[in-house]
Amino acid sequence: MSEEVIRSLSVSGVPYAYRVVRQPERRTEPVVVLGGALQGMFGWPQMEEQLGAVADVVTADLPGMGSAGPLPPGPGIEVLCAAILGVIDDLGAPRVNLFGFSYGAGLAFGCARRFPERIARLALGGVPAHITEEQVAHWRRAAGFLRRGDTDTFASMVAEGLLCRDEHRPVARRELAYRYVRRAMLQAALHSPHAVESLRRALTDRPDFSGGLAGLPALVFSGEHDTVTPPARQREFAATLAGSRFLTIPEADHWVVLERPEVVTELAVRFFTDRPLEDAVPGPEAAGAVAGTARA
Repeated sequence: MSEEVIRSLSVSGVPYAYRVVRQPERRTEPVVVLGGALQGMFGWPQMEEQLGAVADVVTADLPGMGSAGPLPPGPGIEVLCAAILGVIDDLGAPRVNLFGFSYGAGLAFGCARRFPERIARLALGGVPAHITEEQVAHWRRAAGFLRRGDTDTFASMVAEGLLCRDEHRPVARRELAYRYVRRAMLQAALHSPHAVESLRRALTDRPDFSGGLAGLPALVFSGEHDTVTPPARQREFAATLAGSRFLTIPEADHWVVLERPEVVTELAVRFFTDRPLEDAVPGPEAAGAVAGTARA
């Protein structure tokens, strides 16, 4: 029977907390899940059941998110990576698996470059490796509505900017995902004291996806209709991670974790337990260090 524990920590004088759902019959290292800039420790119910069958599952309200204190002025990546390292140390785990999605992919990649010896495997989804000026302008307009207290328009604009709304591109659970993302953004706008600042940082404090990575098992996956960063750009990023796998999941956009949760969680479980991925997402793969598109 699993056990849930919430632990409070601090980094650079900023209080934050993490949540761990313990699995007594673990088959791999703890899985630390890192998500969007406005996504806290209770934002991953679609992942916990399957991952929780093989590992302790760890989520967090990192500095500047959820119930945590605000990030200090200046670039936040060093503080956030230090906070994640603090979670790993507090778990008493020599190494963990990192699952980073969207904004969290940048944090996970930053951690893997700073302390690779503490990371067993790295899974990154919806990697925002390339953001256009038009996208930044859209989200800045959304932030302006939030500053003026128009939370409904803010939530709608963010959802529109994160999801593929082109009806000619098939996306599973499209309207369900839209309603969920919009509701989540509205909740964050109404209840998070850091919503404006978190969004500003996500736009201006951009993760560094250059420089590559070696010596660490890595998986990068994308929805085939991701309109935040196209799959081709994410494939280019994956090619900088030596020996990595890249997979495109059909009928999904940036929010593939909501639209195809059964595929994403099966991929994660198999990757973190060193099992073949082909059965989870069957289809042809190109030869080479980076796998080709596999279709579910």
